[in-house]
Order: sequence, then C-alpha cells, then structure tokens
Amino acid sequence: MKRSELLLLSLISSALVILVAFFQWDLVDIITEFLMLPIWLFVYAFFIIVTVYALIHLFKNRNWQPFVIQLIAIALWFFFPFNQVNLDLNFKIHQDKREEVASKIEKGVIKPNVSDNSSLIKLPKEYSRLSKGGGDIVLETKGKFKSILFFTYRGMQDNFSGFVYEPNNNKPLKSDFDGDFKQIEKVHKNWYYVSSY
Repeated sequence: MKRSELLLLSLISSALVILVAFFQWDLVDIITEFLMLPIWLFVYAFFIIVTVYALIHLFKNRNWQPFVIQLIAIALWFFFPFNQVNLDLNFKIHQDKREEVASKIEKGVIKPNVSDNSSLIKLPKEYSRLSKGGGDIVLETKGKFKSILFFTYRGMQDNFSGFVYEPNNNKPLKSDFDGDFKQIEKVHKNWYYVSSY
C-alpha cells in the first residue's frame, strides 16, 4: 500500500470513528439500535484494520503519520466527552422551543392527545424535533403542576433519557415518569437531565 493511500485511509477511518462517536444517538434515533450495530461494526473494524496497517508501516517504512493520526483518534474517542457535548448542544439549540411548548401546556393550548395514554402528548409537527423517538413528550402531574419530559433517547420500556422541565424548579424524583433514574443533573433553571436504564 502506498504511503499516500494509507494516510488517506487513516484520515477517513479516524474521521468516521469521531463522527460516529459524536452523532451515534442521533443516528440511533433515525435507524434504531438494531440497524446501528452493522454501522458500528463496519466503522470500528475498518479503523482497527487501518490501525494495524499503520503500525506495520511504522515499523517497516518509518512512516509515522498514519499511526499518529490513529492514536489521536483513539485519544479523542476515549477522553473527549462526545455525548456530553451533543447533549449540551441539543439543550441550547432547542431550549427556547421547549419552553414555548411548556408554556402552551401550562396554558392548556397543547394537551395530552394519545387515546390510550393520558400523560402522553404527540407534539405538533413544528415541535416534533424537540423530542427523540417520534416527537412524543410525557407529562407527570404533581399537584397542580406538570413536569414535562422531552426525550433525548427513547429506548425500550424504562430505558430512556431526556430533559425534564420542572415548573417549580424541584429536582425530579428517581421514580418520575415510570423510570428508575440513575442520573439526575440540573442543567438550567427549571431544567434537569435524567437518564433511566
């Protein structure tokens, strides 16, 4: 394999690993975890194969650039918080629209609209991108106030995560939204990130 070809393959494989790490939950929302498995297998297998070739080239031809690119990608993959950056961007980009939805729910403009579940709201089309897994949000009534869950990941049964709007700014309970929250973090006034798995 030529030096320039290996360098190009190294750049491509590293870019694929970084892109998949950053956008994996967006991709899961589009194509499901089951179809994501072949993508993960292809990307990581391709990366490993190129890394092995780069290591061979390092010892055989003293060509260090492809291997260094692979090492940088590995370091980024292990140490850069791709998921946290993605969640932070998701929250900041959609915060105003989510607060608009929360206000409409409090005013009664948007109401539960799923016949077999009185706490589920199928968001109107203009708001559907605010909640992953089909554009649904979940209400949790606490006295006269309603907490609202916008999904960032919607798995099966109690495996989900998302941003919770709490009108009283009270921390959600571990059992809210029929979940078993392992993670509850305040991200902004009235907003919490929750994860149940």
